[in-house]
Amino acid sequence: MPWLLLVGAILSEVTASLSLKAALTHPALYVLVVAGYLSSFSLLALVLRRGMPLGVAYGVWGASGVVLTSVLSTLLFAEPLTGLMGLGILLVAAGVMVVEIGSQRAHATGTTAPGPAAALATATSEIPVVDPHQEDPR
Repeated sequence: MPWLLLVGAILSEVTASLSLKAALTHPALYVLVVAGYLSSFSLLALVLRRGMPLGVAYGVWGASGVVLTSVLSTLLFAEPLTGLMGLGILLVAAGVMVVEIGSQRAHATGTTAPGPAAALATATSEIPVVDPHQEDPR
């Protein structure tokens, strides 16, 4: 289910981005821009609430949005899509695949790095606490 919600978030974001370009000449489309971005972020929040790691969700959402927006803006607005841009799109897609594969392997083996809060808690647990109201024991 999270993946279906993520697809919805991606399509909403791409629709909003493409509508933003079209709204420059058709201002009524700003309604679609706002609705698209609101629904995209709402769906992305639901994806995260259902347990998908942020790095995976945001990576897939952002990269897919870039790829789809680039390709569709070429088709809809006759914007250029050069070979170098195509290579960049392939690299973005490959990067997202690597992140997803890495996430699946980490999940399967149960190895995850401690988050910043755990690292901070570990680091601060070794700092002595001084009570300014206590007399110096020396």
